[in-house]
Amino acid sequence: MQQFGYNPPTAYKRLNEVGDGTYGVVYKAENTQTGDIVALKKIKLDVQNEGIPSTAIREIALLREIEHENIVQLLDVVSTETQLQLIFQYMDRDLKEFIEQKKTSGNKIDNLTIKSIMCQILRGVADCHAKRILHRDIKPQNILLNDEGEVKIADFGLARAFQVPIRPYTHEVVTLYYRAPEILLSSVEYSTAVDIWSVGLVFAELYNQTPLLQGDSEIDQIFKVFSLLGHPTEEEWPGVTEMKNYKKTFPQWKPQNLAERVPGMDELGIDLLSKMLALDPAKRISADAALSHPFFDDLNQLIEEQNAEFGS
Repeated sequence: MQQFGYNPPTAYKRLNEVGDGTYGVVYKAENTQTGDIVALKKIKLDVQNEGIPSTAIREIALLREIEHENIVQLLDVVSTETQLQLIFQYMDRDLKEFIEQKKTSGNKIDNLTIKSIMCQILRGVADCHAKRILHRDIKPQNILLNDEGEVKIADFGLARAFQVPIRPYTHEVVTLYYRAPEILLSSVEYSTAVDIWSVGLVFAELYNQTPLLQGDSEIDQIFKVFSLLGHPTEEEWPGVTEMKNYKKTFPQWKPQNLAERVPGMDELGIDLLSKMLALDPAKRISADAALSHPFFDDLNQLIEEQNAEFGS
């Protein structure tokens, strides 16, 4: 378990704003004692009403339990009467910025880089799920990268621990473009498969350089999902017709060819993507199983060769 110091606010000097989290502004900052560059998430406290936001409490509590190379590390917590500062290790950019930079320059992301990014995302997700933690907001903005090629999952403001059997949860989670169909249909009983769905859509976005499913409302997002993957039946997805937001009047779409929607992805990638985007969450591949998919074989072989060379 990680140990945090409780330093005065002067221990960190803000340099510039780098983005917004679920509930606070994020700055690039310098540790005035060590000179280390860090990411500082500033959260204003509503002293008269709620005090420390529940999302901040949840993020701190969960990150105390996680220590993994593909999860952003919480280094410190700084608290005053009016402000809470969470200090994280600094990463150079998020995946959304990385994709936009490639798109603007007219360059595609090479396959080996995509495999490395996906492998690291899945390792982080697998560790969360092994510790019975749902992230519930996997998206490019919450995946961080540095210049050394390291990838870390961040922003656990919507995350929560889960137990088996799964208890009912809110469906007001996950950014719309990456929201799993069971959540869109207002299921309050969901599990690790919601994160896998989101990871699958990030996978497709690395190739397309734009979100695969861009609805402008929940119902439009449902339509985008079903128009891509086909209208589900009770045989294909038991219980789907009993969900709150399911309508018998939904158009009867036929599934599209994923390879046509994600050009540039090879057959092994399409096979993995189809397993991540299974409509029935019970049929969706797990993070551990995804890591063993043949799509990653050449990456794993390259890593083994590099390790062997380093060892010699």
